[in-house]
Parts: sequence; structure tokens; C-alpha cells
Amino acid sequence: MDQYIGKFLDNRYEILEQIGSGGMAVVYKAKCHRLNRMVAIKILRENLMMDDDIRRRFHDEAQAVAMLSSPNIVSVYDVGQFEGADYIVMELIEGITLKEYMQKRGSELNWREALHFMTQIMQALRHAHSRGIVHRDIKPQNIMVLRDGSVKVADFGIARLVDSQKTMTREAFGSVHYVSPEQAKGIAVDARSDIYSAGVVLYEMLTCRLPFDGDTPVSIALQHINSVAVPPREINPDIPVGLEQICMKAMCAKLELRYPDAPSVLHDLEEFRRDPNVVFPYENPWTGEAAPQRAAVPVTVSQNTADLSGQEQAQRFQDTAAREEFEDEQRRKKSNIIFTCAVIAIVSVILVICIMLYRNFLAKILSPGETHEVPKVVNMTVDQAKETIAKEYDGHFEVVTSRAQYDETVEAGHIIAQTPEGGSSTKGDLTTINVIVSSGIQSDDTLYMPSILRQDYRTAEAKLQNDYGVEVAYGERVYSNSIAEGRVVSTDPVAGSPLQPGQTVTLYVSQGPETNALLMPSLYGLDKGQAVEQLHSTGLELGECVEIASSEKAGTVVYQSVKAYSDVEPGTKVYIQISDGSFGSGSSGGEETDTTGPVVSAGEEAVSDAALYQISVPVASEVQSNELLALSENVEEVTVTVTVNGVVILNVTCPKDTEEISSVYQGDVRDIVVLINGVQTKNFDCTDVSLP
Repeated sequence: MDQYIGKFLDNRYEILEQIGSGGMAVVYKAKCHRLNRMVAIKILRENLMMDDDIRRRFHDEAQAVAMLSSPNIVSVYDVGQFEGADYIVMELIEGITLKEYMQKRGSELNWREALHFMTQIMQALRHAHSRGIVHRDIKPQNIMVLRDGSVKVADFGIARLVDSQKTMTREAFGSVHYVSPEQAKGIAVDARSDIYSAGVVLYEMLTCRLPFDGDTPVSIALQHINSVAVPPREINPDIPVGLEQICMKAMCAKLELRYPDAPSVLHDLEEFRRDPNVVFPYENPWTGEAAPQRAAVPVTVSQNTADLSGQEQAQRFQDTAAREEFEDEQRRKKSNIIFTCAVIAIVSVILVICIMLYRNFLAKILSPGETHEVPKVVNMTVDQAKETIAKEYDGHFEVVTSRAQYDETVEAGHIIAQTPEGGSSTKGDLTTINVIVSSGIQSDDTLYMPSILRQDYRTAEAKLQNDYGVEVAYGERVYSNSIAEGRVVSTDPVAGSPLQPGQTVTLYVSQGPETNALLMPSLYGLDKGQAVEQLHSTGLELGECVEIASSEKAGTVVYQSVKAYSDVEPGTKVYIQISDGSFGSGSSGGEETDTTGPVVSAGEEAVSDAALYQISVPVASEVQSNELLALSENVEEVTVTVTVNGVVILNVTCPKDTEEISSVYQGDVRDIVVLINGVQTKNFDCTDVSLP
């Protein structure tokens, strides 16, 4: 029986049955008991769990898809670990793949149905591409058709951020029948690669056949590079001219003639939907010449070659002749390419053999460097292992705990296994020994350290204190390229270790990727022009500037949204407040000042020595922790409104990750109401800042 069936992940997800598997993970149907809904859970295969690169890619998949929010993309709900196993929780789709749908039909789809599906596929790609994500594996097997006829694109398992520029030579797992020419060549790809693959899917829907086929994957890949597909209307004359043009332009091997982006495809699909008789002025995909204007055949009439007019037959003949001439030229080029590839392959094999000989034999003889025997640490505690290595091995080794697991034969806290094995040889200045630690015999009465990696540290702290009765301490924050800021990177003890009431658990929290942070200058006392100049010279930008009533000199900065002398990312927008000088010594002579800013006096009889309060709202932390605010989709900015004694003293829009927004009020404070995007919060601070 499957080891996960019937288990609860993090006391929340009950694994019910296996519903699929892939090269990296197994997919299960599960029930989320917290939200009472069915979900799909993808668990990394056990043989890959010790590979840090694989685990990083697995979590990158979740983070990439979690960035997306589209009705045409399968949603990701959660990511975590269970007994050392990495998992991703996703939307459970009740439907079949587009491939299965076409197989059940047994024939080409009606062009209206193909248009319906293609439009939804391109809407999904438009959203993903706008977030910098290329799918890289668009094919009917990764497109789900729901019962209501809607479509969802699934399996971003090899999706990568555009900036990462991975090539096919390293990570091409998609079906070769749908691969783009640039993927087949092994060069860097962008959003246009997905458009090509979607064009192949449209071709298959319209004709019930693939544009290219062959006996081997290599032969099919070469056809994507060198050949031109038979136009869909030569297979099925009922296809409208405009839809054939869209299909062939999307599938064009030449990048400069292919659609540049998903919105361009959607634009033409909409034009065709409005007028199925439209003919687009596209360039000929075989020669690059401008396509002659020809009358579109009404889509309601089925024609074959015998029904065409003389002019249309001539045009069809010219197109076919041009394509055949182009293919003859490509066949000659293909022969040259095959010969060149054969020579390169032979040279590569010889080079690989030489490298293997050097690594396995000559390197041991010729390479300088001292060889060290790996110490045996099995059955030691981690502390004993570290102490032994520090005393006897002069810093050549370090011990890192990878995970803990139950073991009936090894005492809790002692090492079960190590990698590399004790007694083996290693060469280098420092070798990491990864160890698995015993949690002892599983008992219903014993509490074990849960997996809280990648959880928000505040949620993790509350869970440990409330559910496990332990104290929480924090180690020094660490940089992480794969784990978001504020989320747990590692714990001491590791997941699966036994816990005692009152024990201290140390959390190590991510501070995000290491960047070239700038030092935030102090803007206090500067006028607006000076503040802007200071920000620009530092590499920062001015956000919103609000004038407030204050006793400081009129026109000077009295508040900045980023604390002075703190680290700040280049290009950050800094929000400032400027004094209008309407209180205290900053007021002008006997003339009464009209106070319309965010500081209000206690009444007409208020005097300049009335108490002065600063009201501060921690925007970023409140947006993260408030459930109502968290439900807002695609929120990038929020509006903060502060009302004191029924009078609005602050109403400002700022980025949702702004650390803090504050204002001041002079007079007696009887009532304060703080709203963020209309949601009331009690999480603010009111401090008396009056001068003594």
C-alpha cells in the first residue's frame, strides 16, 4: 500500500488516493479538513528528496505558479513539508485533458470549438507571460477541459522565470511534437515559444493530426526547425482562411514572422470571432513575402479544390509551388546539418571519453591536493559528531542535519545515516556531511517537531507555542534566493525531532535574496526639492507627498515612510509628509491658519501647548495578517484613512509593502478609527510626542 494513503499532512490534508505521477512527483487526491474542500497534492518522489537542486526546483514550481491568478490556470494553495517530504497543494480539477477530449471525439473539432479553446489557452498564457513566466510545455496533455467547457492550463512543472533563460539542452521535458524550433535548437526561449506550441495545439484541433511526425524524437525536432507544415485548409477545406492564417503565423519557425506576444494572438482571434470571413494581411510564412490579398471563402459554404475559381486555384498553386521550393532548399540544408551534427557528435564522444579517463584515473595521479577520510558519525548525537570533527579533523568537515525520522533501533537524537559514508575518501578544503537523525520510537504521547519550513514566521511561532507548548527563539536572519522574506528557512531542532514542554525551538528566517541594498538618507528638515534631489542621488524615488499641519518650519519634511539609515532596495518609492507650519512657533503672525491637512486641533480654544500625538499604522504587517485584506486579489496599493474624533486627518494611498504610515494630531484624543482599504484595524500606535 502507498505510504501516504490515509495520512494527514500537517494535521490538515488527508491523503485519499493516488491520481497521477510524473518524473519528479506523485499526485494524490486529498481532503483539506480546515476548509472542507478536495484538493490535489503533489509530493516529491522519495529518491529525489536528498537532492537539494531538485527540491529547489520543486519549490520554485510552487512559487512560480503561486504568482498567477487566472481562471484559466490551475491554482496553487499551499506548500510545505511532512516528515521530510516536500509537497504542493493545488486545485483539484474535475475534468479530462484536451488530448483525451480529442481522442473521444475521434475527429477534428468544429472550428468554433477550436476557437473557444484556443482563446482560453491564450488568455492563460497572456497572464503568465505578464508575470514573467514561460510554461515551456504547452500540449493537449497539460490542458484540462472542465465540464462547463472552460479550460485550465496545468503543470507548470518546468516553468521558469524568463530571466533564468534555461535552455532545452538542460531541461526540455515537453513532448517533441509540440516543441518550438528554438527549444529544439537548445537556445534560450521566451514567450514566443509558448505561442508556437499553442499554434501546434490549434493545428491538431482543426485537422485531427500533428503537423510533424517521425520515427524518432530527433527527426521530429528537425522538422520543427527545417520543415513547413501542410496548411490546415489542404487537410480540411471547411476551416476559415482567417483561422488558418492565425494557426500558421503562430507556428512560424521564423521568430520575426511569428506573433510577438499573447495579446497579439488574442487580438486576431477576436477579429476573427467578430468576422469569420476576415483575411489578414500576413506575410507568407514560407518565403517572407507579403501575402496577396484574396477573397475569403464564406465559412458557411464547404468547398473543395474543384469548386475554386480560376484565380483562387492559381493562388493555391502558387502557394504550393513556393512551399515545395522552400522545402527542397530546406532538405538540402538538412543534409548539411545532419553531416555537421554527426561530426560534432563524434568529436563530443571522444571528448567525453577523455574527460572520464582524466577524472577516473589521471586526476588521482596528477591533481595536487590532500585526500581526507570521511569520519564515521553514525550512532553519535549531532553535538558529539560536531565536537569530534572540530577536535580531530581540523575544519575539513562540517555536519548538517538534513531531516529526522522514526527508528526503533536507534536512540532518539542519534545519527541513523550519513552522506558521504564514513570511511570513504574526499578531497577539498571543506566537505559537508549530511546526516539523518533518529526520532526514536513513534508514540502517541510524544510531541514531534512539525515541518514549518517556508511558513510565515509569525504563523510558525503561534503554532509552536499554542499547539506544542515550546518557547520560540530566533537565530540571525539569513539570505535566501528561493524562500521569501519573513518565511522560515530552517529550524533547530529539525522536523521530526521529539519535543519537550518548555523546550526552546530556534527559527531561522529568510531576509530574501542578497541584494545591493542602499542606505536610506534622513530627509527630516529638508524642503521638498532637497528631499527629491537627495532621493534621486541615492537611487530612490519620491512617492506621494502630503502636506500636514505641524509646528515645524513650513515646507520641511516631518515624516518619511522608510526609516532613516535603514537598508532599502534601489528604486524604492519613499512617501513623505511636509509641514504647513500652522502650529506653535511655526505659525505665521496674527493671521489664523486654515487647517485642512491631517493634523486637527482640539477646538477653537486650543493653544499651541496642547498635547501632540503621533499616530502610526504598520501597513505591511497588517495587510499580511488581516484575513479580510489577504482575500483581496492583485492588491499592490492600499488606501490608509485615519479619523480622530470624527475628523479625517490622513487619507493616503501607498504600496502594500510600506513599512509604516504616520500622522500627528494636536489636542485631546477621544476616538481613533483606522481603515485600510475600508477594513478597520486596531493595529496602530498613538504616542504623545509633545515637547517637555
